[in-house]
Amino acid sequence: MLYCKSLMQLIWLFTSNTKCFSTFGISQCSSSCSTCLFIPLLCLQQDSCETNMLVWTVCAALIACGVLLRHSSFLQDVQFVLTKIKVRRFIEKCVQTNYSILDRFLELVKTQPHKPFVYFKDETFTYRDADVLSNKVARAFLQAGCVKEGDTVALFLGNQPMFLWLWLGLVKIGCAGALLNSNIRSKSLLHCLNCSGATTLVAAEDLLDAVKEVLPHLHEQQINVFILADRCEVTGVKSFIDKMNQASSEPIPKELRSHLTMQSPAAYIYTSGTTGLPKAALITQGRVWTMSLLLPSSGVNSKDVIYDTLPLYHSTGFLVFTGAIERGIPVVLRSKFSASQFWDDCRKYNVTVIQYIGEIMRYLCNTPQKLTDKNHKVRLAVGNGIRADVWRDFVRRFGEIQIREFYGATEGNFALLNYSSKMGALGRHTFLHKMFFPYAVIKYDIDKEEPLRDSSGFCKEVQRGEPGLLVTKITAKAPFIGYVRDMKQTEKKKLRNVFKKGDLYFNTGDLLRIDEDNFMYFHDRVGDTFRWKGENVATAEVADILALADCIKEANVYGVKVPGQEGRAGMAAVTLRDGLKFDSTAVFKHVEDFLPSYARPRFLRIQRSLDITGTFKLIKTKVVEQGFNPNEITDPLYFLNEKEKNYTPLTPDVFDSIIAGDVKI
Repeated sequence: MLYCKSLMQLIWLFTSNTKCFSTFGISQCSSSCSTCLFIPLLCLQQDSCETNMLVWTVCAALIACGVLLRHSSFLQDVQFVLTKIKVRRFIEKCVQTNYSILDRFLELVKTQPHKPFVYFKDETFTYRDADVLSNKVARAFLQAGCVKEGDTVALFLGNQPMFLWLWLGLVKIGCAGALLNSNIRSKSLLHCLNCSGATTLVAAEDLLDAVKEVLPHLHEQQINVFILADRCEVTGVKSFIDKMNQASSEPIPKELRSHLTMQSPAAYIYTSGTTGLPKAALITQGRVWTMSLLLPSSGVNSKDVIYDTLPLYHSTGFLVFTGAIERGIPVVLRSKFSASQFWDDCRKYNVTVIQYIGEIMRYLCNTPQKLTDKNHKVRLAVGNGIRADVWRDFVRRFGEIQIREFYGATEGNFALLNYSSKMGALGRHTFLHKMFFPYAVIKYDIDKEEPLRDSSGFCKEVQRGEPGLLVTKITAKAPFIGYVRDMKQTEKKKLRNVFKKGDLYFNTGDLLRIDEDNFMYFHDRVGDTFRWKGENVATAEVADILALADCIKEANVYGVKVPGQEGRAGMAAVTLRDGLKFDSTAVFKHVEDFLPSYARPRFLRIQRSLDITGTFKLIKTKVVEQGFNPNEITDPLYFLNEKEKNYTPLTPDVFDSIIAGDVKI
């Protein structure tokens, strides 16, 4: 035992300057806290703090080996795992005490009422203002008599402070918010409402036309409809702002939400998943904590100001809002990302942390260079999807900003964080991480769209450098809740008997690879979904919409790589109805009316017939490989021409311009 203690003291000398992670709102650790860094890892796994000779020796030996071998990432690997364990334990404590993110917010209202919470355009809202306005929202709902505890209210609006007041107000009266993508229309809008079970819809005034389109169906389902306006002349649609302004701002009695637990719904966030229409991922009160703690895990502190240009209806945008509450910091909210005004905003509001997706970083790098490019206070960027080359250009141009790339899914049970700042990586593959948060990258048959199994029926892990499917073990501590009112799609995300009989894993739908230095990289998505402009595009939904066009009989939708662009651009191979020619203008108008901009196919390929399997499943592999090169494809090709509002012929010259980046995609 003396030997082990001596080893621990020696290791402490090497690591005494290692910055400790915070305890996420409970207390702060000092930078030389050896207790939280050196709790025996095997004890942590067993939820026991008894010190026995074997455990101490194993842990000391592991850390000593890392130091002696001068492995630059070893101590970071240990600290990352310990941080995740601490997050898990904090959430477990929240479950035991029923302490929610709203409780944290109300504490901040008392301790820092006048501190700015939201900056929006030229307005500043303090924590006290947010409390008052969300109280008015809550009372307006109660006085309208259409919302009671446990109900779900659908929020159909873009980025604006009212989005935040609405959600906070709903939680105060024990309700959940279904966060609808403000781009969806018609069939998708109705589907999202139905699967959330929402009894009330609140929509922005500029989305009234989209609401009117489905209003008869909403009335049939007895859904109450409000518009964020002082008055509304549409029959069956009520105004909300006037009711909110007239409501009292008195605090909401806690009894109205006394039924809430950490398992209660807080929000429904929609994801395309791998196939079909959007699916509602249930975000429980406990899950809100998990999302919120990404910011402190990434290095955000209580003195930061964070900038959010991402949609609040997405988990990436929403977690900035709730994460800011956890940290007690201001959020600079913007209605829509603007590359030309990005750095001006950062300077105006003294922003220190930015949230990104890969496209944002690329757009910023593509703006004209200015002498003021490095004149800002931004020190940290948190997000996902940045390419290594864009990362390099971004840091070189805008200064030594620390980038924290993370990986995770809205409905998933696992997350990665690139704490080593390795350009292009998602995180690291380590023994400790895998031991406490079980996952694997397994061999996958892309053509059959299923994992490869051996003669015993079990999966095999890939070799270094080989892409494979990331799967994460489903346990009581790492659950997969699934999709609301969609058991079929929930089951499709589960993999059973992966490594032994009876085990259960979550299928992320993502192909990753691990290099020789144990860094993990994103390779591609499997299934029928691809990402474009930061959005997941479900090919089945786009194909259904295309088939409604007068001249199109069938459509096979897929994503194709375009040089210099993140994700994949939408392309569709289509067949025409008998006796009809391709009406390019009508098809353009059709996709413009029924699909959000990111889901509209950029390229169309007219074929005589579509290739299918023996079970009538569309074959995509061949057309994906062929891409959109008119020099190699004899079928007629068309390009979505935004300027001419038409699908125009994709000639070799146009193709060359696209490849060169001269034509905007």
